[in-house]
Amino acid sequence: MTREQRRRPRRGATSFRCRRCGLEVPLDAAGTAHRNHCPNCLWSRHLDQTTPGDRASDCGSAMEPIAICVRGDGEWVIVHRCAGCGALRLNRSAGDDNALVLVRLAVKPLATPPFPLERIAGI
Repeated sequence: MTREQRRRPRRGATSFRCRRCGLEVPLDAAGTAHRNHCPNCLWSRHLDQTTPGDRASDCGSAMEPIAICVRGDGEWVIVHRCAGCGALRLNRSAGDDNALVLVRLAVKPLATPPFPLERIAGI
C-alpha cells in the first residue's frame, strides 16, 4: 500500500477510524458536509489544502484541536493545528461532537491563561 493510498479516504467509504482514540467515525454528520474530525476526541487529519473537502493536502498528519471560535451566527468552529507542518485550519463542529470535550476546549484559555494570574492581583 502506497503512502497516497493510506492517506486518502477509500472511494465509497462510509466511515473512518480515528487515529487518536480508535473510534469508528461515520462520514455523515449533522452540520458538516466534509467530516474529517472525530466527534469523540475532536482530533483531525490534515487532508484538505485550501477548501473543505478538496483532500489535496500532501501532509496527512494529525491535527490537534487547540481552540474554539464562534462565528457571528453562533456556530462553533474548532481550530486545529497540524502536528506535521503547523498549519491552522477551521472545522465546523458537527451535531454529534462530544459536548463536554467542546466545552473543555472552549474554557481552556480561562483555566490555563497564557500569563501568571498573580500579575492581575497587583493591578
